[in-house]
Amino acid sequence: MENMNLQEELCEWFNVRLAYQNASQGKRGREATAAFEALFPDNLIEIQDELTAKTYQPGAYTSFYVHEPKKRLISAAPFRDRVVHHALCNITVPYFEKMFIPDSYANQKWKGTHRALDRCTQFARRFKYVLQCDVKQFFPSIDHVILREMLEKMLPDKSIMWLVDEILASGRGVLAEEYDMVYFPNDDLFSGQRLRGLPIGNLTSQWWANCYINLFDQFVKRELGCKGYVRYVDDFLLFSNNKNELMDWREKIIKRMERLRLTLHEESMFPKPVIEGIPFLGFIIFPDHRRLKARKGYAFRRKLLHLCKYESQDRIKASIQGWINHAYHADTHALIRSVLTDSRLLATPN
Repeated sequence: MENMNLQEELCEWFNVRLAYQNASQGKRGREATAAFEALFPDNLIEIQDELTAKTYQPGAYTSFYVHEPKKRLISAAPFRDRVVHHALCNITVPYFEKMFIPDSYANQKWKGTHRALDRCTQFARRFKYVLQCDVKQFFPSIDHVILREMLEKMLPDKSIMWLVDEILASGRGVLAEEYDMVYFPNDDLFSGQRLRGLPIGNLTSQWWANCYINLFDQFVKRELGCKGYVRYVDDFLLFSNNKNELMDWREKIIKRMERLRLTLHEESMFPKPVIEGIPFLGFIIFPDHRRLKARKGYAFRRKLLHLCKYESQDRIKASIQGWINHAYHADTHALIRSVLTDSRLLATPN
């Protein structure tokens, strides 16, 4: 495979089969997955043929809102499209990961929220102050032209850019109502017509979002020289022992984000002592301990009450164990007892 271009790797049977296995993992009981699996050799051959001939066309999204931790519009692609997304990511992600900084934690193997939290704790013990930032309407704001140029530069050849274009085009307008128009310096009236937005729910969107902010990560580390920096998707932290340094970085960060046509929640973006606690990824991080946000406990209690009414004992136990494993990454023994000893949770499920 060393001499293959990306298009050839994309269409390899091994890659298409692996993409199906990854897309169906944990979802084989779902109707769409089962329907695909009933004729999966034929379906995979059809996908392989379409990718080879470059005739693949994405289907329509199914959109719905989720409200944890905040209201977001999720757009789910048809299962066969998710197989194609995995096939594309199988061959492109290794190139992306080589360019990411070590302290970018979203989506990557052996990273994730808990490692990001651990890194945050390390920096909270080393530095006095933190500047906490997050992007406004991140996924709806991602500019297609800027993103495409970035992806093209990060990949070794252009042979699969046709598929990138198809997937980008399939998401046009999906998040249009979630975006509040922002005009940047030197914009004209036609800037409102720029194509933007990545459907939240696509595997490709998760990876491409990381790529989109990668150059900003490089700016923070190389140009600002920030030694304490952690990012998870569009939430990021800069640490320093000098509050004035963080204020200087604040202005430079805002300006640099404009190049990506992104804006930040500037009203809450000010340095503060780490001893006051850092709200990050559903936890509050202190130098010597960690708390789970109270609303996370309330949210799980509501979910558990629902499960106790409608789900099996096995499903309830699995949900409880998963939440406990997550909550134990903080000092939450009292919260866990409070949630699990609620007398209403002892009701026998149907």
